[in-house]
Amino acid sequence: MLPNPGIYYLPWEVATGHVHEGGALRTFGRLCLYDMTQSQVTLMAQHGSDQHQVLVCTKLVEPFQAQVGSLYMVLGDLEHQDDGGSMVKARVLTCVEGMNLYMLEQAIWKQRLYQQERGNSSQ
Repeated sequence: MLPNPGIYYLPWEVATGHVHEGGALRTFGRLCLYDMTQSQVTLMAQHGSDQHQVLVCTKLVEPFQAQVGSLYMVLGDLEHQDDGGSMVKARVLTCVEGMNLYMLEQAIWKQRLYQQERGNSSQ
């Protein structure tokens, strides 16, 4: 059986705990730190004046050429950590430098609206 395709979440939703553990998700951010010894990447995204971090476990996608400062998209499963934070266990980690983030965010909102309308119409 194939794993779930992952629901798109905005990085600030992941960082602030709005995503349930164990769910497959897709999110994005700029790679600001790659710790090879811990197999961990930190993605950053700005929302308004706030910076949000998403921690990503890279054990399943290594080795890869980390490009600090580049935009990445991750598909993985969310796991809560003992310290109260959360980490995405990456199944796919792709550099998407040059992607239009404004258009991606608009597409995510439109997809959610469509799915909400479709869910309400079937009831």
